Amino acid sequence: MSRVFSAHAVSVDGYISGRTPDGQEELGRGLGDAPTLFDWYFDGDTPSREFGGFKLSEASVRFFDAAAARVGAVVAGRVTFEHSGRWGGGGPHPTAPLFVLGHGTVPGIGERQTLVTGGIEDAVAAAREAAGDKDVALMGGGVLTSALAAGLVDEVILHQVPVLLGGGHGFFRALPEHVDLRLLEAVPAPGVTHLRYEVVR
Repeated sequence: MSRVFSAHAVSVDGYISGRTPDGQEELGRGLGDAPTLFDWYFDGDTPSREFGGFKLSEASVRFFDAAAARVGAVVAGRVTFEHSGRWGGGGPHPTAPLFVLGHGTVPGIGERQTLVTGGIEDAVAAAREAAGDKDVALMGGGVLTSALAAGLVDEVILHQVPVLLGGGHGFFRALPEHVDLRLLEAVPAPGVTHLRYEVVR
């Protein structure tokens, strides 16, 4: 059976977006002139084999491409979907279909996008079927939290950027109980540390 994991760039204090000078949240951007959480995607000299246009450090590209190559389908929440400009009708992964967890209707769903309204269990089940022998990636803190609460997550990957944003949009939400993680891998790289955890059951 395919594994379910989440991978996201976060600040050391756990934010996935900071605030612009006018106080508005912006995905990935730090306060004021702070760097974005995604600079490491483009600050290296080694092209990604999985994501065209990405040039990472050698250490980052090995870790990043290994995770990206596992993805057969993606589940994202409605908020992440909207904040990401609906990925232009595609998805966050170059080839994997996207399943959007939401309620009601979502106008303009693209051909590679499927709306799932039945809850996180239904969304992950649909993504598993589409993924085949590959894995399911989760996008967004709300989706990850719901999947953790439902016992559906196998791994959590954090691309931790060495900055304290001090505010913005936090990655993790409140869980009904604590979740134990076991560190499987830690890869230091320029501008980021890649941390891969297994969810302990």
